Amino acid sequence: MADVRIEPTVSARTGARPVIASDLTVINASIIDGTGSEPFEGSIRIEAGRIVEVGTDVPPGERVIDARGGSVLPGLIDAHLHAFATYLTGTQGIPMTYVGIMGARRLTAALRRGFTTVRDPAGGDPAFERAAREGLFPSPRYLYTGEPLSQTGGHGDQRDPESSACAHPVEIVDGVEAMRVAARDRFRRGAHAIKIMTSGGVISPSDPIAIPQYSAEEIRAVVDEATRRGSYVIAHSYSAESVRHSVRNGVRSIEHGNLIDAPTAKLMAEHSAFLVPTLAAYDAMGRRAAALGLPPVSMQKNAEVLDAGQRAIELARDAGVSIGFGSDLMGELEDEQLNGLRLQAEVLGVLETIRCATSVNAALIQRDDLGRIAADCIGDLLILDGNLIFDPTVLWDDTRPRTVIRSGQVMSAEL
Repeated sequence: MADVRIEPTVSARTGARPVIASDLTVINASIIDGTGSEPFEGSIRIEAGRIVEVGTDVPPGERVIDARGGSVLPGLIDAHLHAFATYLTGTQGIPMTYVGIMGARRLTAALRRGFTTVRDPAGGDPAFERAAREGLFPSPRYLYTGEPLSQTGGHGDQRDPESSACAHPVEIVDGVEAMRVAARDRFRRGAHAIKIMTSGGVISPSDPIAIPQYSAEEIRAVVDEATRRGSYVIAHSYSAESVRHSVRNGVRSIEHGNLIDAPTAKLMAEHSAFLVPTLAAYDAMGRRAAALGLPPVSMQKNAEVLDAGQRAIELARDAGVSIGFGSDLMGELEDEQLNGLRLQAEVLGVLETIRCATSVNAALIQRDDLGRIAADCIGDLLILDGNLIFDPTVLWDDTRPRTVIRSGQVMSAEL
């Protein structure tokens, strides 16, 4: 077992709030720096929340963590975490105060697992982000898009074919000018990026997965707005046809992508598009969702994409696509987040999977100060109880001790 201890006065068990340290040194570390390189032995010095030195001759400061026997990697980044997915079948009719409290609990649980930054592609607002940033609850760094944009009858339009109701978990927007206004309003409210639905999905009842959604003109309008803001567009997209439709019109971040083929992967690489696989969601729904009330039509859709997910990663890797990591877990399935790392590692190996969930995701969210253990990066670290090279299970086994450090702050082990 790793001898991870904090000396002389910093404790990882001091309550629900982070322990604020002016400086921190991690010594005797087997460092996995997030770039895909082989681990190396050394120490990491953090001052004022940033890494200032990494190497073999780093002088220890006042506060020290001895990580001998363990593995130290950058804080993980989940690029597809739904903070407000309180229930698998949606949040319609549930008071938003309750949804917000549950969202805070979901973020705290993600932080406990070692995710120090998350991107929420289906919700969030300035008040919730402020509460997380100000430490009103223990939270990863929180980037949000606000509600995704969906066409009428598209993914996220939860009305069944017989319904004429107008309540949606997304914003239904049709037409070029309406798309521009919606994108501008999201940036007004602090959105990190814009999320659109460009194919059918598993949860929505009336849209086939394969058919592309939104016109080229509508997608390009949102991309234009995002690009001028120095941001980008995220697309929910499963099929090869819908992915091609998305990237040709400027989408940067393809979520899911389970049904891509080799030519589509090549096109993604040519357009510098990222793939964010979400294997944990399909695996968990395949095993557990029927018991949680997911309708048969959604279970059938899930079966279509479940087996294809790992093959899509192989195709993307072979084409040179930048591959990130996301979980996409709804409701009670949130405890499967680390399982997504296991499933991705079955295809890419553990070091490459860590790179996906650290430096690649950092590049995706346009933060070159995250996702790596290097000088001038934010001091986000995850210390695992064991040597990852000999025992990769320590990455996804949440019963093993882990120490989470966010911006140089040692987070409580009892979050």
